[in-house]
Amino acid sequence: MTVTYLKSAACLRNWLQAPLQPIRAAIDSIEVQDPRLAHFLCRWIPARCPFERDVVLFGHKLMHIPPMCKLNPFYDQVVGLRFRALSFLAEQGEDISRYL
Repeated sequence: MTVTYLKSAACLRNWLQAPLQPIRAAIDSIEVQDPRLAHFLCRWIPARCPFERDVVLFGHKLMHIPPMCKLNPFYDQVVGLRFRALSFLAEQGEDISRYL
């Protein structure tokens, strides 16, 4: 019973993710070879999720809002693209400390 359930869950996940694969492949295929593009990507793709927050009242942490970026189906590809841009800039000898 559980083996059948796991197989059907995997099939459903693959079926839902299949339409996204061409977009993921397109993002993964972007090669960063221009410093202007690399700077643009590093400026516009945040280093950490901007939605993650701690709700603090009178110095006490009431709750933590988890990073919602993980819900983005292209999160891993976008973070990889930012990493490739940072790597390119570092290889060119540019200062990347402002993007970290």
